[in-house]
Amino acid sequence: MVEGRGRSRSPRELADDPENWPHADLSGHPAAAVVQAIAATLQAVMAERGLSFRRLAEVSGVNRQTVNDVAVGRCWPDVAAIAQLEAGLAVRLWPASPTGSGGS
Repeated sequence: MVEGRGRSRSPRELADDPENWPHADLSGHPAAAVVQAIAATLQAVMAERGLSFRRLAEVSGVNRQTVNDVAVGRCWPDVAAIAQLEAGLAVRLWPASPTGSGGS
């Protein structure tokens, strides 16, 4: 679990270049890199399928604002939200590698 000051800032805020989210440099922040990989896969699948945040919220059961926050790196998503998003999309979002590379 990311504790203390690590979670006081959003994953995006930990990047050296947050404007490049979800492709920003997160060296030294493995937990944020995992969230970034999830966000990158989420954004790619949404774009490929033409899904809005609202529609993804409907099919996954995850609040629309939470879906948006995950995609733009404003939050540390919990396992339940990721599981629901994966089920709603029928796609693996959690990266295969613990460093955040991998994806679907």
